[in-house]
Amino acid sequence: MASFAKALSPALREIRFLFCQSSQPSAGTRQFVLANYQLMKRHNPDLPILIREANGTPARVFARFERGIEKHVELDNLSSGDVASKVARLLSVS
Repeated sequence: MASFAKALSPALREIRFLFCQSSQPSAGTRQFVLANYQLMKRHNPDLPILIREANGTPARVFARFERGIEKHVELDNLSSGDVASKVARLLSVS
């Protein structure tokens, strides 16, 4: 995804992906992480990008910004492309 091939906002402190490692509703999130994690880390080496897999966990992503502001979006049953647009929208909010 081209939108992740750049440095993210300096106000962003952490990104956390939570999803099930085997369920169908989390498949798009798994594909997104596999395709974009290295690119995001390459352009944001000091930003913690956490991946949390747990059986039965609904797919979602959390973004923590400066001053402790935390936002999240649900990603269950979305394609990898839909996950990318939701994540991009979440990370552009500060």
